[in-house]
Amino acid sequence: MVQTFDAIVIGAGQAGPPLAGRLTRAGQKVAVIERRDFGGTCVNTGCRPTKTLVASAYAARMAQRAAEYGVVLAAPPGIDMAVVQGRAGKIITEGRAAIEAWLRGMEGCTVLRGHARFTAPHTIEVDGATLTAPRIFINVGGRASVPDLPGLSDVPYLTNRDMVEMTELPDHLVVVGGSYIGLEFAQMFARFGARVTVIEKGPRLIAREDEDVSATVRAILEAEGIAIHTGADISEVARDGAGIAVHLATAGGRATVTGSHLLLAVGRRPNTDDLGLDAAGIATDARGYITVDEHLETSAPDVYALGDCNGRGAFTHTAYNDFEIVAANLLDGQDRKIGQRLPGYALYTDPPLGRVGMTEAQARRTGRPLLIGTRPMTRVGRAVERGETQGFMKVVVDAGTQRILGAAILGTGGDEAIHGLLDIMNADLPYTVFQKAVPIHPTVSELIPTLLEEMVPAQ
Repeated sequence: MVQTFDAIVIGAGQAGPPLAGRLTRAGQKVAVIERRDFGGTCVNTGCRPTKTLVASAYAARMAQRAAEYGVVLAAPPGIDMAVVQGRAGKIITEGRAAIEAWLRGMEGCTVLRGHARFTAPHTIEVDGATLTAPRIFINVGGRASVPDLPGLSDVPYLTNRDMVEMTELPDHLVVVGGSYIGLEFAQMFARFGARVTVIEKGPRLIAREDEDVSATVRAILEAEGIAIHTGADISEVARDGAGIAVHLATAGGRATVTGSHLLLAVGRRPNTDDLGLDAAGIATDARGYITVDEHLETSAPDVYALGDCNGRGAFTHTAYNDFEIVAANLLDGQDRKIGQRLPGYALYTDPPLGRVGMTEAQARRTGRPLLIGTRPMTRVGRAVERGETQGFMKVVVDAGTQRILGAAILGTGGDEAIHGLLDIMNADLPYTVFQKAVPIHPTVSELIPTLLEEMVPAQ
């Protein structure tokens, strides 16, 4: 028996449930299929649990610094990892349950648990049941990549999913990968009390950022006792007694780092390898990401791919924006496109990095005349008052159009303050509009107008 729907949504991550909500409110009969955890990466192994751990790590750091603020603790602060993980686990469980309850309570929505596979362009099989619909939306997310390292199959290793479930504190955590996920875990576990070493194959950390950002983040982490090896190729991993030995080849010669736990944080891969995409004529790129056009439609007509699996954004907010684009186009008669959105994101080390648009290096490569403004956080009153003066602000402007091309705020509140710049960029307004603003004092954001008044031509 074939069950017929108006739409099928495969995956209950950040884009799938709100899309099901819009479709059912429009009177459509919708099936939502989830094989594992409702809420996707964000709720279960990404944003929410990791930022909960970041909050615990921040509290630990502030307890360690209590004397600087005139706070006297009766005893040195300690860490109870079971409680730390319990906070994250509670948020995961509650978030997951809320999304499932929301979907099951939608009028016109049928929720199925199981693994979905295409058997034809608009036909899905789920554990023996057959479903068909004129429109299908793929929202299956991604997972941690596991690199092909010699000896890896013989040693235990962790990914981000394992890290949010840990109830023990590693003696020495070795992090393979010096980018966003790896650095967040590195700092939080160092603050919990573990020894931490970061190994990065590239010449510097977070290589997509400007060199000054990378260098400052490295200095912040090293000041907290984190050992960092860049330009390091891993030749082999192997057991070494109760530990794990990571053998490196660097410009300075060979070295070995031996840790108690090994975290792999070298990127993500899409969950597309077992969906039967070939049966539907859905094309993927060399890395397995589903290829989509500017409206998120795949090579199969009326089949759409949203979220991490399409390779057009690796964030919760881009996945949600995928939903907004599809809903606006299919239900509201609009013509919204992926290319219209600005790339914005944050790195949640402490202090955080807020980023939007181009880096300075990218802007310079365009050949445009530029204005650049920078200000160290030591000159931001709010940062001084909080005793958190690490980092800096930087804005890059097109001198001809007066439009902001990109910005970075590496400093306390940077992940929030960046939105003022992002909003001006989205509105396509000149940077000079900030000169009319009367920002609130004392805040981090109040320094943005001052920063923009001090723009100088790029040299």
